[in-house]
Amino acid sequence: MSSTPSTKRVAVIGGGILGVSTAVHLLRAGASVILLSERGLASEATGRSLSWLNSAGERSTPYHQLRVAGVDRYRTLFAADPDRDWLQFGGGLMWNSAGQAAATEARHDYEESIGYNSQLLAPEQIPAATHGIDPDAVPENAIFNPGEGWVSLPELVDFLMEEFHALGGELILNAGKVSVTVDGGRAAGVETAAGETFEADAVLVACGAATPDVVAPLGVDIPNGSPVSMLVVTKPVEHGLQAVLNTPRAAVRPNPGNTLALDHDWYEEHITEHADGSFSVPDDVVQELADEASKLIAGNPELKPASWKIGYKPIPGDGEPVLGELGQVPGCFVAFTHSGATLGLIAGELLAGEIMTGKKHPMLATFRPGRFS
Repeated sequence: MSSTPSTKRVAVIGGGILGVSTAVHLLRAGASVILLSERGLASEATGRSLSWLNSAGERSTPYHQLRVAGVDRYRTLFAADPDRDWLQFGGGLMWNSAGQAAATEARHDYEESIGYNSQLLAPEQIPAATHGIDPDAVPENAIFNPGEGWVSLPELVDFLMEEFHALGGELILNAGKVSVTVDGGRAAGVETAAGETFEADAVLVACGAATPDVVAPLGVDIPNGSPVSMLVVTKPVEHGLQAVLNTPRAAVRPNPGNTLALDHDWYEEHITEHADGSFSVPDDVVQELADEASKLIAGNPELKPASWKIGYKPIPGDGEPVLGELGQVPGCFVAFTHSGATLGLIAGELLAGEIMTGKKHPMLATFRPGRFS
């Protein structure tokens, strides 16, 4: 009679960075994994994330610590191959509107107080700290955080999926809306929109802004504060930008292929959601965002949008991540957070550890879904 323990079978719902990262970490730990995506991989928030790797500004201490650990995991990945054009560490630069110099100084003072690398710069000091920025766009002062970076998540997902397939993971695309099946009060597997079922010892729900809707039938209420957002990718343009920019009218980061990725929130009122769940925005609004971004770049190059994607940006109702096992349904785990990019690698690592061992990680203690019960 064999004493070899049976392999744990885990079903992961969601083909974004949190689902894919957790799936790969589970496979590394010896689990059998089936990953199901409603449509394709990186087809929702992961495919339209500014994906700025940071823990700038003020937030709860546990959240800050988790984000710093998240950036650390990306640094490890970066060190293995610094030439990847989809993961770079060129720092982050932010500034406020004119008349808010004191608020910028207060943010800098706070970041310094917690040991976060923060430099308060006058406009004329910016070119010496980082390249490709028009200092005339900065009204009074700015904060440069040299330890920050960015990742293009679709390329990261492709990179991780190579390992997923090499380790024997099973992938089901276009599964439609997948639900969690329960037997005896415990998660027992998943069911696709077509009625196909898959048994599992544990289930992870990592469906971005749809996560609360997926767990609601289980009697679990997770407040959802997800707004509509847009990511614009420009046509290729010569620029020397290395840092991620977070400014009053545009957020900008470098992107593979000498393009730029653009984001903000002022245009949300111009986005229309249609009855079929699709979204639209006037072309002139997209161009206005590109024009605002152009003002930030050295030489003010003409920026032309090549593509834009619109959808819900995952944000839990209280702003804090929701990570861990559901108390009402043992064996069912969730991953729902605004900072999916920054936490993508670390959250997958810690959740996989909890799923495989049953031991709760202390860094996730304040992020449990049970706080809403």
